[in-house]
Amino acid sequence: MKKLFLFLGIFLLAVSCKKNEPKPSISSDAAINEKVNALYTQYGKSNEAVYNNPIPDTLFSQDLKKVLEDAINASKADIEKVKKSDHPDEKPLIFEGAIFSSLYEGFTSYKIKSVKVQDNTAEALVAFEYNHAAPKEKWMDTVHLTNTEKGWRVDNVTFDKIGNSKDLKARLTEFVQSTK
Repeated sequence: MKKLFLFLGIFLLAVSCKKNEPKPSISSDAAINEKVNALYTQYGKSNEAVYNNPIPDTLFSQDLKKVLEDAINASKADIEKVKKSDHPDEKPLIFEGAIFSSLYEGFTSYKIKSVKVQDNTAEALVAFEYNHAAPKEKWMDTVHLTNTEKGWRVDNVTFDKIGNSKDLKARLTEFVQSTK
């Protein structure tokens, strides 16, 4: 009977120790693909999500989150300023067009073409298509990510040559400057 209890005790100890082993995390490529898909699923079709929801620090780096919040606050302040002005029918400075994409009209589809990881940074090359006009527009943007203690975060987007700015942070910074 003592041997049975000893064996059962060792067995239970071994089983309980296995539960405390760290679970394997998903690969960097899979985590990066997940973040890029979240970016374009949540913010790809409309700018309403930027205005109506808090900017998640689970998706964006602290640096990009701050730039986004500054731009949103500048836009909201201009909206209020115009409302209270002598000409409330004027158009305030708001985000127009697709913020996270080169093409103003946005995209109808996208596909992650490749992911390159180097130390704590990564680049995801994303191919876009817009087919609501003839001829179809096709372009590629690069999503830059940084690996933080809490996982991968979008840090910037470099736009294709069809865009009117070099990258997302520059576009947002220019927007803030235009409201002053």
